[in-house]
Amino acid sequence: MVVYPVVINQYEKGVLFSFGKYSGILEPGLHFLFMIYHSMERIDMRVKTIEIPKQEVMTRDNVPVNINAVIYFKIADPEKAILNIKDVVYATSKYAQTAMRNVTGQATLDELLSERQKIAENLREIVDTATDPWGIDVTTIELQDIELPESLKRTMAKQAEAERERRGVIINSEGEVIAAENISKAAGTLYNSPGALHLRTLHSINDLSSDQSNTKIFAMPVEFLRAIERLGDLLELKSKKG
Repeated sequence: MVVYPVVINQYEKGVLFSFGKYSGILEPGLHFLFMIYHSMERIDMRVKTIEIPKQEVMTRDNVPVNINAVIYFKIADPEKAILNIKDVVYATSKYAQTAMRNVTGQATLDELLSERQKIAENLREIVDTATDPWGIDVTTIELQDIELPESLKRTMAKQAEAERERRGVIINSEGEVIAAENISKAAGTLYNSPGALHLRTLHSINDLSSDQSNTKIFAMPVEFLRAIERLGDLLELKSKKG
């Protein structure tokens, strides 16, 4: 019986058959097989990548979206991958497509957009469990593009613009409240501080005098204004007593 050498690479394993019957796993390295008696299937043990084609999915709140994904998996059990399934890559791809439609169809649009990683992990667990009999270990599933209908994109853009305008109005109003409080504090300080109003008046006159304008300004002593204010208070008090 003729013996022939077989070299299995570091990233491979060999599934050995004797007269068509499974007889073991060959590890990387050099092996000698008997012609006619032995046959072997090579299995690549590296991580593989499968792209799930873009497909339309109806979410739980009846919004049609187009989604595609990428699966990363590797063969954990070469025996199962050869004996239990004919084309392990094709079968994994088709099952993942069906599972993705089912999982994403159970989520609302908001959940699909905000909890993408959680949905992808749920999908990974489902596919990994289903492919265990095929000797597959699904490491990661990533949802890539989620395309929304054009009409929905326009609606969401209008909603986002309205939200930005609302926040802008709130920020402006808060700024006006703070400015009003500061002006009130400054007015109180000037009123209660002796000479402060004189100094402020002089500053204002100096600023206005530097402008080339025909405007005429008449400055009145602060004491005169306060005397008028006290006179008004006395007249009001007298009217109340009368």
